[in-house]
Amino acid sequence: MSRSPGRKKENHKISRELFVLTYGALVAQLCKDYEKDEDVNACLDSMGYSIGIRLIDDFLARSAVKKCRSYSETADVIAQVAFKMYLGVTPSVSCSSATGNEFSLILDKNPLVDFVEELPAERASLCYCNLLCGVIRGALEMVHLAAEVSFLQDRLKGDAVTEIGITFLRKPEDRKHRRN
Repeated sequence: MSRSPGRKKENHKISRELFVLTYGALVAQLCKDYEKDEDVNACLDSMGYSIGIRLIDDFLARSAVKKCRSYSETADVIAQVAFKMYLGVTPSVSCSSATGNEFSLILDKNPLVDFVEELPAERASLCYCNLLCGVIRGALEMVHLAAEVSFLQDRLKGDAVTEIGITFLRKPEDRKHRRN
């Protein structure tokens, strides 16, 4: 059987739309289950972490990226390869510290909020896309990179862009393992 050339891209778009709609239903259910936004945020982060520790194997197998030699190279791979591969967007990367361990991923378009107009007033502290922070943190931990990941800006909260901050917690030389 022959396939039309645009079919794979069409299926990918349908899969992404289904994921985005399902994600919205998940967040809505969590908001019903938990009274406090902090509890919803923690749950989304925990779910994302679990996804990240499993997703890294798929990412490494499908992307064929080489070992990153610096934090800036790691941040670039996250933005240019991982986000493109799984969400179809490429955030820009900026280093926000002189020590070179803090980076921002700036998304002009966040596909997870395609069908969300705004957060309800009573959910002002909800971090709707906190799942992404958990995914990044979990994946980095599986390649032995401890990091804090959080949203610094969010368009759903009226900011101009969506910005995810990544702070690597150890110096690069601390990552090397010594054998006794």
